[in-house]
Amino acid sequence: MAAAAVDSAMEVVPALAEEAAPEVAGLSCLVNLPGEVLEYILDASIGRAQHPRLRGCFSPRRWPSLMKHYSPTDYVNWLEEYKVRQKAGLEARKIVASFSKRFFSEHVPCNGFSDIENLEGPEIFFEDELVCILNMEGRKALTWKYYAKKILYYLRQQKILNNLKAFLQQPDDYESYLEGAVYIDQYCNPLSDISLKDIQAQIDSIVELVCKTLRGINSRHPSLAFKAGESSMIMEIELQSQVLDAMNYVLYDQLKFKGNRMDYYNALNLYMHQVLIRRTGIPISMSLLYLTIARQLGVPLEPVNFPSHFLLRWCQGAEGATLDIFDYIYIDAFGKGKQLTVKECEYLIGQHVTAALYGVVNVKKVLQRMVGNLLSLGKREGIDQSYQLLRDSLDLYLAMYPDQVQLLLLQARLYFHLGIWPEKSFCLVLKVLDILQHIQTLDPGQHGAVGYLVQHTLEHIERKKEEVGVEVKLRSDEKHRDVCYSIGLIMKHKRYGYNCVIYGWDPTCMMGHEWIRNMNVHSLPHGHHQPFYNVLVEDGSCRYAAQENLEYNVEPQEISHPDVGRYFSEFTGTHYIPNAELEIRYPEDLEFVYETVQNIYSAKKESIDE
Repeated sequence: MAAAAVDSAMEVVPALAEEAAPEVAGLSCLVNLPGEVLEYILDASIGRAQHPRLRGCFSPRRWPSLMKHYSPTDYVNWLEEYKVRQKAGLEARKIVASFSKRFFSEHVPCNGFSDIENLEGPEIFFEDELVCILNMEGRKALTWKYYAKKILYYLRQQKILNNLKAFLQQPDDYESYLEGAVYIDQYCNPLSDISLKDIQAQIDSIVELVCKTLRGINSRHPSLAFKAGESSMIMEIELQSQVLDAMNYVLYDQLKFKGNRMDYYNALNLYMHQVLIRRTGIPISMSLLYLTIARQLGVPLEPVNFPSHFLLRWCQGAEGATLDIFDYIYIDAFGKGKQLTVKECEYLIGQHVTAALYGVVNVKKVLQRMVGNLLSLGKREGIDQSYQLLRDSLDLYLAMYPDQVQLLLLQARLYFHLGIWPEKSFCLVLKVLDILQHIQTLDPGQHGAVGYLVQHTLEHIERKKEEVGVEVKLRSDEKHRDVCYSIGLIMKHKRYGYNCVIYGWDPTCMMGHEWIRNMNVHSLPHGHHQPFYNVLVEDGSCRYAAQENLEYNVEPQEISHPDVGRYFSEFTGTHYIPNAELEIRYPEDLEFVYETVQNIYSAKKESIDE
């Protein structure tokens, strides 16, 4: 059948191409064939002589996102590239399909990512297939998309972390503040298309606007003759001042950049690509932007790790002279480039500081402060969140300072907290033991804290060993007779009005006495002696709701929650279809949810007819 499709397709091409240019028409029509036919053609070509029309046409059009990895001047055998890409794609889909089975089980193998790390062939092809899965149209393949996203997140973070560690090993003379900031941005946003090249291009466009303004101030200014990539510096203070005046006009008056005082504690303020998009940030991110532009135009500003408010300093002293803190002007990029004296810097934060805090810092210290800010924001995450920002910032901090005992302890506690949840990866529990062993080696004085965590970790492992399979809940059981709603149904909370989807239920409240007391469950008419439901809420949270607080949503809508694909394979427009995991746990819910939806819409239709 495949061969017939190939032969038919190859016969059709000349007929379709008669009116086009002889050398281009065949290629154009081939490329416009359905993807499945293209794959048949290329698969059938493997092991045979390459068809002349196949040269140079398929990979660029079939997988356009890969073109940035090829040089336009190099000859590429696209058939060979296709074969490697196609093989990587099949392997990627095989791994994604297996993940749902492995990671839904209670006992997850601790080498869960080993098959990914040992992949053969270019990693870019594997990643490209994962992106293709994520971009699949429609409301189907939700579980595939969920795990493709998890795998892609992991792969990219590992690569970025390795690049960051290599970057930090470079001598200070070769380090770039902007490059380091971009690595942090990439690590916290691995699924976004962020590159130093693109961010530098946006900054270059700002530099061009500054040059245009500078030309109006001084048409013979030496900065106007600088070429891209040059590191020349201007020595005259007056000429440097002209650059800063032009920068302030372009950044703050023309482009409307400003410090984000209204939403200061937002992680987006620390990501350079978001600073450029939103044109706002906090002192350290605004300073890095300002510093990068100034240096490209020949003004040698330097970063100052000033307490509570990151600043830049601009030297006013004579070259070669012994300088102190009063020989500098301090620039507040967060405050529209305002130039400050030492005394004004102290007024800015409301306290006197020592001269040492006015000193310049290297890139590692700058990145440490950026990551420290993210770490503080990560600790603010709500209890219903994944603690992803906290995990990412801890990883970044420990990449720079791997022997920070207090942060290692925090990481151990965090992994232990995540690992004890039944739905989380069991291998996290074992990773805790590795971290604790490292802490004990670094600081034997932490024996008490380490011993406490080790004891509870081992107890958790023993409990896991005693568990036998997953719990199966049957609606036919007498103890479940009061459960009215089924997994997959779109519900609405009567009191708070949020929309949600049910992904689990219990015949009575299974939470502890403290939770029941804190949530004031006893005030409900049926108290905790009623069914409770695990629900994914449209705001991204997971909640445990009493049956009497839920009602059917007669106008169901998709629930935009990151974990929807963990439990459901498809949204039909009226309800979610459980995937293999939920089918095992709640086998009798499948028919029930269908009957319930039918009854809801039959009743709705009858009310409309009346």
